[in-house]
Amino acid sequence: MRFPERVFTEEEVRKAREIIGRGYRHRLRVKGSPEFKRDVGGVLKLIKSAGYYDFLRTYIGQIVEIEGFSQLREADSAIWANKPMLVDKVDAASYVVQKAYQMRDYVEGRLYYGAGEATAMEKRIEFLEVLMRKSRNRDVRNRCGELLRKWSESKFQFP
Repeated sequence: MRFPERVFTEEEVRKAREIIGRGYRHRLRVKGSPEFKRDVGGVLKLIKSAGYYDFLRTYIGQIVEIEGFSQLREADSAIWANKPMLVDKVDAASYVVQKAYQMRDYVEGRLYYGAGEATAMEKRIEFLEVLMRKSRNRDVRNRCGELLRKWSESKFQFP
């Protein structure tokens, strides 16, 4: 069985859930300019160092460069990303992980917008904590700490 080309209809979502349950992982593709691909490569390196790469490949099949707003495209199992989002690699990595969790909730039929955003944000924060512990790069650890402080000071309540 192959992963559905689109994950939009009830049947396509069911097939995606079934194949993921059997251990399927996407061969993650990055589409865009050479600079975009290089920048995404830096983001993926951070995701790998935190141990989240297999999780990402379970739910996201591609990261595509766009001119507009960065967003999850559930029907395509894709993240659309703009180049400015990638300037801060640590923040971008946490964003990509957040979107992978939202895609997981979508495939599993759970609420993934509205109240579901809070759950995905908790996972984003958890990723930053893990990356801060696992990274050997002082700048990465410092940036994780800065972002964690920012999220803890937010008017929205996360862990």
